[in-house]
Amino acid sequence: MSVAEPVTASKYPDVQNYIDGRFVDGGARRIDVTNPSDGSLLSRVPCSTSAELDAAVAAARRAFPKWSATPIKERAQVFFRYKALLERHIDELAALVREENGKVIDEARAEVLKSAELCEFACSLPQLIPGEVLEVSKGVECRTERFPVGVVASITPFNFPNMVPNWTIPNALALGNTMVLKPSELVPLSARRIAELLKEAGLPDGVLNIVHGDREVVEAICDHADINAITFVGSTRVAAIVYRRGTSNLKRVLALGGAKNHLIVMPDADVEMTATNVVASMSGCAGQRCMAASVMVSVGDTSRVIERMKSVVAAVVPGQSMGPVISAEAKARIERYISEAEAKGAKVLVDGRNCVVPGKEGGYHVGPTIIDHVTPDMAIAKEEVFGPVLAIIRTSALDEALAVENANPYGNAASVYTESGGVARQVMEKASAGMIGINVGVPVPREPFPFGGWNQSKFGVGDITGKGAVEFLTQTKKFTTKWNREAGVNWMS
Repeated sequence: MSVAEPVTASKYPDVQNYIDGRFVDGGARRIDVTNPSDGSLLSRVPCSTSAELDAAVAAARRAFPKWSATPIKERAQVFFRYKALLERHIDELAALVREENGKVIDEARAEVLKSAELCEFACSLPQLIPGEVLEVSKGVECRTERFPVGVVASITPFNFPNMVPNWTIPNALALGNTMVLKPSELVPLSARRIAELLKEAGLPDGVLNIVHGDREVVEAICDHADINAITFVGSTRVAAIVYRRGTSNLKRVLALGGAKNHLIVMPDADVEMTATNVVASMSGCAGQRCMAASVMVSVGDTSRVIERMKSVVAAVVPGQSMGPVISAEAKARIERYISEAEAKGAKVLVDGRNCVVPGKEGGYHVGPTIIDHVTPDMAIAKEEVFGPVLAIIRTSALDEALAVENANPYGNAASVYTESGGVARQVMEKASAGMIGINVGVPVPREPFPFGGWNQSKFGVGDITGKGAVEFLTQTKKFTTKWNREAGVNWMS
């Protein structure tokens, strides 16, 4: 007779799905959810089945007729209240982000504040989407109105467990859609509080549903006949798969993938501003954001900037001012990139390998790392590392630096540090990326300007936030009206 292994106690109960306004148990198979700061067990997340997804989609479809018929000004009121709740509960929500993702508390608070800003934009939608009307000929009027697309599924990543779900939720729901959210199985805890706060804000049951799981449920979302649109944020490899599979099933799909953001540093760059900005971009959120600086392209002599960066990095303390990466696997992968680059001749100026935080020895910590004399053919220069690592590529001229940036298959963001307006304009026009920064290390557009990259950083048309999201989340209906029977007869009659 075999003896069952004891189940390790977790801090929180097992994660549940959220269907039609109720939290319910998911599939029998469970995945451990750990705190990346110390490796402790937080909870267990269910790997939901296609049948459980069916129940969530059915709830969303039942809720759709009444919710979509609710005037948009009334739908927006839910998000006025939800925004206030996010701000009221910011300490609790930030602490939860810190536990499941590992961010330091200031980064976690900033994430929740960004969610509130996203809600603020959704509250403005009644003023942004009124249709157009014109008398196109005597007694004949044409008008347009926007209608929701139906059930929207959103598949979100681990790096922003509160913010990225709110990239889609407020806009999609305020525009009259209903939703199924599939959070990352690595960070499933914030989603529950999002659902609870939305219900407190007055969101009707069934309008938002949450189904947890792994690859099986993602594939089921792509194939589900009653899901009309999908937003995805994650790696480029998976984004391409979701886009192909979803569109092959005739769905609207907007899939954001990975990034390899280049920061071009010119000889005239302000030393202090550039050094602090580049380090902050590289090490913020432990480098686990698609807008992080991963390659610094040095043009000419930037030795003063690089020397100052080494001093700035010394003040970044893992476990205090910088959190861990998400998993032991991520830590091993990041350190392998560093070692491979060093073996090929790159020079490690600041080494974050084998980082151990006292008292948190079980955590997944990588120290901030700067590697100089990287060549464009090295893996660390081409592939998304997704950690606090900056590779420096040396070039002699701006055209050469732009050629390095253009050659990379990604196209999320690029920045230039310079005092020259002409140089800045050249980068703005020639960098192959959807978001450009001038003396800004993390050029994230603020609402109402939309977030979205180019090339292999985005699959699909439109953007995921701001005004760009309106086109994706609605469909336009055109009306032609003639009440005047005396109106002239033409080809429209």
